[in-house]
Amino acid sequence: MVLLRRVIGDALRARRQGQHRTLREVSSAANVSLGYLSEIERGQKEPSSELLAAICDALGARLSELLREVSDHVALAEQMPGVLVPVVEQAAEPTPVPAAAVRKATNRGVRQVTSDGAVAVQVRQDSPLKATLRSTRVRSKDRDVVCAA
Repeated sequence: MVLLRRVIGDALRARRQGQHRTLREVSSAANVSLGYLSEIERGQKEPSSELLAAICDALGARLSELLREVSDHVALAEQMPGVLVPVVEQAAEPTPVPAAAVRKATNRGVRQVTSDGAVAVQVRQDSPLKATLRSTRVRSKDRDVVCAA
């Protein structure tokens, strides 16, 4: 099962780190405690919509952009059997993943890898009720390699 709070936390952390900003800077700008922001980024706490909007504002991002990114990651996870309950309608089949990438992921304990050509997703089953979803953007020159380090 993929936890929405983890995907949201990963997206927030990626944006903050992409701007080379510290937790302290963003927590101050969003008027949230540093510890609470850290817990949100680690997927341990689920932010309210108001708090999520304040964090996005502090990062100079639109809430809709963040939610769209999270939605894209969850949609990819839905295409992977056994990760989430399958949806009734699926827009398109995922891009096949090269065998070398699957072997590389399997050696790391990753159970499944898929890509839609823009985002690659890896899933590691940590326990029967817990899975770790890791997604990375696929650069145009690296579209054949979808397994992140």
